[in-house]
Amino acid sequence: MASISLRLAAIVVGASLASFLIGCGGHEARTLKFRTALDEGQPRLAIHAINEELEVDTDKDLPKDIAGDNALLVLDRASVQQSLAQFPGSQRDFEAADKAIDMLDLARNAGDSIGEYVFSGSSGRYSAPPYEKLLINTLNMINYLERGDLNGARVEARRLSVMQAYIANQLKEPDNAILGLGGFLAGFTSEMSGNTDEALRYYDEALAFSGYNSLHEPARALVQAGSFKSPRLTALASDEPLLAATEKTGEGEIVVVVGYGRVPHKISNRIPIGLALTLFANDIHPGDAAAANKLAAQGLVTWINYPTLAPGQGSYATPACSVDGRFVQLEEAVDISSQVRLEWHKIEGKIVASAITRLIARLLVGEGIQQASGKGSVIGFIASLVAQGTLTALDTPDTRSWETLPARVAITRIRVPAGKHKVHLDARGVSRTQEIDVKPGGWQLVSLMALR
Repeated sequence: MASISLRLAAIVVGASLASFLIGCGGHEARTLKFRTALDEGQPRLAIHAINEELEVDTDKDLPKDIAGDNALLVLDRASVQQSLAQFPGSQRDFEAADKAIDMLDLARNAGDSIGEYVFSGSSGRYSAPPYEKLLINTLNMINYLERGDLNGARVEARRLSVMQAYIANQLKEPDNAILGLGGFLAGFTSEMSGNTDEALRYYDEALAFSGYNSLHEPARALVQAGSFKSPRLTALASDEPLLAATEKTGEGEIVVVVGYGRVPHKISNRIPIGLALTLFANDIHPGDAAAANKLAAQGLVTWINYPTLAPGQGSYATPACSVDGRFVQLEEAVDISSQVRLEWHKIEGKIVASAITRLIARLLVGEGIQQASGKGSVIGFIASLVAQGTLTALDTPDTRSWETLPARVAITRIRVPAGKHKVHLDARGVSRTQEIDVKPGGWQLVSLMALR
């Protein structure tokens, strides 16, 4: 009898260890290598690490199957390629990932889809929160504008508008701050394409958010030429004379965009059942709360596993810009880290509720095994423990997210004399110096993504 008990104990320990080893990885473990490389200021090494995970040979290669983790890894590579000024490659990666990524439905009745989203297997199709879908098109506009490709930028602007309309009308979220940055870039694209009213509509959206002072004068001039009106645009009216068009003054324009730091990524978290029931009481069904308390009283499993956000980094840095050695003031366009935390706060209670529901399912499985083995059965009791422990370890929260998003983005738009100029950008120890040649009435966008 003793030998049987020892063998059973060995089975329990072995199963528990195996389950732990299986369940302790997840997406955050797969991305550790490239996150560490970015922390150390080694973006080329970060791309190499991503390529290894994608099982491709070069930056130009896409994985055979862009689904699950692969879609996100391609998205991460797009951001890092952009930080290295590899704009064609970044452009391709953004567009490939965009097609493979759905958007998470954050409607009030979407508890089931949210639960599936945060506890799905990594092989499943990734569902992005709204801000990520908006930023794919917004950041890809930067790629096209860096290359002077207004046609490609207009396509991204239209995609952004479609996504924006869906988020505003279906998800009832018209005030996403990402739209300010998108409106600035889409408006500039339309203005430089000669689409005055379309530019004014985009600028009106951008001006709904704080900052964007460098848009005031261009928007004021466009109002005189266009037919689109709004209270925000009307408020820009002034007795000050308008600046003459750059074609007449022999000037051109430079748009500068600087992203810096990285948003908080997802990590797996464990908290006691009692604390979870207290912190998220409003989101937990009373029946589930009672069952969870029963499980805790048994002393078998006392922790809830669910995803949460790690600290972000670099969001309080001060980016710098100079043109021909002259300091140029940047203004904050968007605090992306704040948007990440805001969206997460909306669904965190549902996430914990889903974790508790799954814990209840484990309880029922364990009780079923024990009852099937007979009342008082030692084997049934141990099998119940194994089942519950194994399911707990395997129930690893989905920690997938777009981890290479900048924490903040700063922007400005300035006039310069036509001709050659040297633009220097710096943020968090990462710099870029770009020589440009601006034609009379022409323009150039210069960006820096300091992802550390």
